[in-house]
Amino acid sequence: MRCPYCKSINIKVIDTSHDNRNGIRRRRECEDCGQRFSTYERPILAAPLVIKADGTREEFDREKLIRGIRIACAKRPVSATDIDHLVGEIEANLESMGKAEVSSRVIGDLAISGLKGLDQIAYIRFAIVYLRLDDLKAIRNEIDRLLEN
Repeated sequence: MRCPYCKSINIKVIDTSHDNRNGIRRRRECEDCGQRFSTYERPILAAPLVIKADGTREEFDREKLIRGIRIACAKRPVSATDIDHLVGEIEANLESMGKAEVSSRVIGDLAISGLKGLDQIAYIRFAIVYLRLDDLKAIRNEIDRLLEN
């Protein structure tokens, strides 16, 4: 870090605070010229591209994932905080993989495993669409598997 006024590297941090966008604001002072200035630090996290089943690629869309999980959790005792936390865990997991591209199947698997622990009815609702459970026998088999655990 260099002073924007005199270009010195003798800088000290006077105050640190968090802003409303998960960033850090630091108030700094140059020990050579005495000038004060602020800097902002925000993490730059690159979400991977999502490879869909048809082979097309699109940007990871957090809001799209939230919508899908909210639909599964409709009229269930699952709070918005729980949903946001689950989506945050999924997003953090994707970022920690460090891959430029990830299959939509990976995202679905993370969502379905998170829902399984959150609410079993929401899990079944999501599974009907995600696992393409298109007849009652397949749905019953999934419910039986859930009841066995």
